[in-house]
Amino acid sequence: MQAARERAAARGHEPGVRKPATRSGRGGSAQNPKRRRWSGPGFDERDPQPLGRLASRMATQLGWTDQLTNGRVFGQWTRLVGEEVAEHAQPVALKDGELTVRASSTAWATQLRLLQRQLLAKIAAGVGHGVVKRMRIQGPTAPSWRKGPRHVPGRGPRDTYG
Repeated sequence: MQAARERAAARGHEPGVRKPATRSGRGGSAQNPKRRRWSGPGFDERDPQPLGRLASRMATQLGWTDQLTNGRVFGQWTRLVGEEVAEHAQPVALKDGELTVRASSTAWATQLRLLQRQLLAKIAAGVGHGVVKRMRIQGPTAPSWRKGPRHVPGRGPRDTYG
């Protein structure tokens, strides 16, 4: 062992310390010194990360934040407005800050128009301010008697019954 230490000292190396890696592969491992196999004790982008953090970073990079926020209004509708309102009203569309809601009856459409300020406040508290700026309340839709692309003006099917 003493002889090995003397030879290392003669070459100018400290015994027990390896030479840094080189491209040619001599004097250490053949791996690039900038690229390690492990991440070490500090933060590294190669470390396992929570899925939520990765998804939010990807959504930000790809510009999906607005679509995801709009989707939260539809996905969390029951929690945002409450069980009773969600039972009688469904969101239909959200475009440019205007949420279109279809009510199950004309009475519920009137009730939703009266509750509109409170509903907007609840939605803003749940998904963020500015996502829904105004609401358009629609009543139930009647069945359409129009069939096909052409339409004749007039009263419709009522004028053929008698």
